[in-house]
Amino acid sequence: MRVWGEMLCLVLGLVLVTRSVVEAKWSIEACNSSESEACPSLLSYILPWDSKVSEIATRFGVNVNDILASNAVFPITAWSGQKILRKQSEVRIPISCCCVDGIRRSVSTIYTVSAADTFASISEGYGGLVTAQQIKILNGIDALTYGATILIPLPCTCFNNLNNAATAIYITYVVQRRDTLESIATKFGTTLSDLQTVNGFGEPTVHPGDILSVPLPACSSAAFNWYHDAIILPNASYTLTAANCIKCTCQPTDFTLQCVPSGLDVPCYNLRCKGSHLIIGDQCVDHSETACNVTQCVYRGHRGGKILSSVKNSSYLRCPDNLYHSGASCSPYPEDLFGMSPRSSPLPLPVSKASPSTLASSGRLDQFLILVLQLFFLKLILRFLI
Repeated sequence: MRVWGEMLCLVLGLVLVTRSVVEAKWSIEACNSSESEACPSLLSYILPWDSKVSEIATRFGVNVNDILASNAVFPITAWSGQKILRKQSEVRIPISCCCVDGIRRSVSTIYTVSAADTFASISEGYGGLVTAQQIKILNGIDALTYGATILIPLPCTCFNNLNNAATAIYITYVVQRRDTLESIATKFGTTLSDLQTVNGFGEPTVHPGDILSVPLPACSSAAFNWYHDAIILPNASYTLTAANCIKCTCQPTDFTLQCVPSGLDVPCYNLRCKGSHLIIGDQCVDHSETACNVTQCVYRGHRGGKILSSVKNSSYLRCPDNLYHSGASCSPYPEDLFGMSPRSSPLPLPVSKASPSTLASSGRLDQFLILVLQLFFLKLILRFLI
């Protein structure tokens, strides 16, 4: 199976090179074969026609929840996947990128051929991220067979998840009409210089159909030494971890990871820091004239279904703006975690009207009721035994 995967990656690399030489600009990342681990990457997918979120997920072979998270859509409901997105909506698709035989590429998507399909229509369905010729070459076919499955090569880059020594995730973008390199840089919050450097452009000119790699500022959990959890997350997005119990957000202001209970309807345990009344994401601030002392319950990873956390104490000469309180006070996880973005989500899905404090209070109420019931049954058992 591994040999087949390596052969497939080599073919994909040759396909991408052919595309870049004869048709349009295409960013290809050379890499060392020893870099075998997949890294997170994104596709900027512009819908060629109206589609449900679930249909998009199936098209690319990814999870609906991962698409929602990459596009900063929260909360997740049972109906989120059925929401219809209109033609020309731009959606970020999370994918994994591997390095085999010196070429970075995505894990290929498997597509089942329909009766009316042509190579051109399949290419259109993927928003120009792949060409008809690439599909033919990769699958070694000149004609489509109804019901057959074919592989769809999709471009991606990683560049060690760094840009100018800062953590980054790269998104693959298909140049549209009226795009310029300057407008693309502005759109994604990067610089013209970075786009030229990453894509190897001698001149700042692009044409419709060109495929660019665009660096996005990101957060990393590497510095936190989490147990059994490693996260690299693009700016103004989130991810669910620890069996969907924990929601981690990349803060757009300082590019730090903030993790809180997800509030989803899933069984979650060990959300409270040991020896503390704080749950993950809670903080207590003691502000005086000379110092600002902050106590937080922070996420530390997960192990065997158990969520790990610890109390973190910090001292500042003055409280950071998002931590300022007069005197001593405690609060649930900060409100700005739910306003993740200066960038609005491309998905017009419902946004929760519940405030973070309401969600936190709801979680505490549930825990309180469980405790009351436990005490009631314990008292009942003791009375029966006596």
